[in-house]
Amino acid sequence: MASILIVDDEQDIRDLLEAEFTALDHRVETSATIGGALSHSSVTAFDVIFLDIRLPDGSGLKALPELRASAGSPEIIIMTAFGDPDGAELAVKNGAWDYLQKPVSIDHIALTLQRAIRFREQARQTHRVRVMDDDGVVGRSPRLKACLAQVATCAPTHANVLISGETGTGKELFAHLIHRNSSRKQMPFIIVDCASLPDKLAESILFGHKRGAFTGADRSQPGLLRQAHRGTLFLDEVGELPFALQKNLLRVLQERRYRPVGDIREQHSDFRLLAATNRDLASMVATGAFRQDLLYRLNTIGIQLPPLRQRHEDIKALAIHFANQGCRRAQIPEKGFSQDFFQMLEAYDWPGNVRELSNTMELVLAQAFAEPILFAKHLPVEMRAKGIKAAVRQSRQPLATSAADRRGDTPPPDGQPLPTFREYRDQQVERAERDYLLMLIERAKGNQRTAQRIAGLARTRLWELFKKHGLRIAGSAPE
Repeated sequence: MASILIVDDEQDIRDLLEAEFTALDHRVETSATIGGALSHSSVTAFDVIFLDIRLPDGSGLKALPELRASAGSPEIIIMTAFGDPDGAELAVKNGAWDYLQKPVSIDHIALTLQRAIRFREQARQTHRVRVMDDDGVVGRSPRLKACLAQVATCAPTHANVLISGETGTGKELFAHLIHRNSSRKQMPFIIVDCASLPDKLAESILFGHKRGAFTGADRSQPGLLRQAHRGTLFLDEVGELPFALQKNLLRVLQERRYRPVGDIREQHSDFRLLAATNRDLASMVATGAFRQDLLYRLNTIGIQLPPLRQRHEDIKALAIHFANQGCRRAQIPEKGFSQDFFQMLEAYDWPGNVRELSNTMELVLAQAFAEPILFAKHLPVEMRAKGIKAAVRQSRQPLATSAADRRGDTPPPDGQPLPTFREYRDQQVERAERDYLLMLIERAKGNQRTAQRIAGLARTRLWELFKKHGLRIAGSAPE
């Protein structure tokens, strides 16, 4: 039995597919909007999502990556009456299982579903057999588990991997994890900090140089590519790679051959490439700041790490882990924790992600070095102030006496029928979206970039939501 979500604005299609899949003993939920689909997928781990393209609140194709990354990493089957070759290509590149053009027979749909479910069952069996060394990765939220599943899939291969995510989300940790679970784990893991590569010496650092190649080169020196032979080369913050060096690196990635500075002979290095970035490389390609062919070469497999604000379930485990780690280093007894300490941590949005949490726990231990219990009082003042402000704002809401009052609903007058379950659910999703956007505008103080960071949404998706609800925020319209 699989869990299925049907996202289509046509009631007849939703009813038809729901009846068909329910008869096959699957669990089925439906939505007429992207907003409803995102809401459902945030709390339910679906196996398969049937997704229309043209929906009342936006494009299903644009929402596809976010749905694909939701709990359960569902397979996405596109169904549309407005198909086109470019749209089909984009859908597959964004992870769609299949692209069906309406009208399509119910037998064809059922067969596609059966294949997707069989694929997932086979993948689960493979992952059960593969035992992965994930020591050092703390947390088991759905988004984190989806990333670990990608690591389990790609680590045994030799494919290039691009790890994306905000600063502090653990990109280097995941690069080490891939290396540690690969066949090259006994060989070197070489890190290249692309942000600190000096333009004039970048080629020498990467490719090495021959004696006399330039002033000061009094002896030959092997580069990092040579050091990574038979191991793993990790390009950290690859978006900062000097543009002049990108073409030379592209050839190295294609042939695994390079020429040290000042040498006439080529050398070979058998390395596995991993790269990481906190920048939008696709946008950099559009502005000419990053080579498109290099991006294709780097992004054979892509892993998008979630920000900490999207995996609040892991905050408590991470805090305990960092606290215990600090106590061991300081050779002091492990600390206890008060409930208000965790409540304050979970009320914070962590713009610096896991790295900020690690630094916060280091500060807390320094302040409470000899104290056995950690309280919210030990946390930084700014963090406590934000948490208390949120609690006061919530406490000022009027008390409700009924379920309808607590939600702010107005119950229908006596004699008037209740709406259907689906209609009521869609109304609540719409209301929740608008309420959240209003809070977001206030929290972000009208700044679009801050709002995008807090919400964890792509710029285009955020703009679509503001447009849908008739709201505006500075810079919310796409360029």
